Amino acid sequence: MRIVPRQDRGALVLGVTGDLDMDNVAPLGAALESAAAAGDGPVVVDLSDVSFADSTTVNVLLQGQTLLGPRLRLAEPSPFMERLIGVLGLDSALPVFATVAEAIGPPLPL
Repeated sequence: MRIVPRQDRGALVLGVTGDLDMDNVAPLGAALESAAAAGDGPVVVDLSDVSFADSTTVNVLLQGQTLLGPRLRLAEPSPFMERLIGVLGLDSALPVFATVAEAIGPPLPL
């Protein structure tokens, strides 16, 4: 599992890659905690390259929602994550967007 943070139009985007499970998901939780303390813009978790996730990952995302509220957005779920989100109804608790750009929102006017 790897997390690559980047800034995009005032949002923190966390690009997550690989398998997420109880043995390695802690850095994602730490990144969400850090984001909650650091700013007020959107925090987008890009799930496009996640090949597996377990219930621990779901718990970390829900804890992130508790910390960040509506600032936390999930984007571009991989086929595996799309199935997991659908089966668990996670999209009723967290906003899920088709693309990172949609999750960030429209560009700010100059």
